[in-house]
Amino acid sequence: MQTLTHVVGRILFGIPFVVFGLFHFINAGVLVSSVPGYLPFPLVLVYITGAAMVLAGASIISGKKVRTACLLLALLLLIFIVLVDIPGLPNQLSVGALLKDLALLGGALTLAGNYVD
Repeated sequence: MQTLTHVVGRILFGIPFVVFGLFHFINAGVLVSSVPGYLPFPLVLVYITGAAMVLAGASIISGKKVRTACLLLALLLLIFIVLVDIPGLPNQLSVGALLKDLALLGGALTLAGNYVD
């Protein structure tokens, strides 16, 4: 049985991913500039990552397939760290993005560890 803090924490963790994902669709033209030049089809990548975040967030909020969603989200965040954040170092904004993505990655793995699909 889940406690109220588990449910509220899960929902609060999922909401930003839905919002971030929607921002990928609303501001795709702006976000394309943050895709490294060595990656092909930047607009497609923005839309794919947006869809992945919306779906992961919705799954986490609904409580359905939370472990799978969190593990896939953790993989996406690790890809962000390796392909976007680390190459941008030592820029201060990249350090902030790296730390944010690292914290979200840790949260996703922690949440995944509390669920069995």
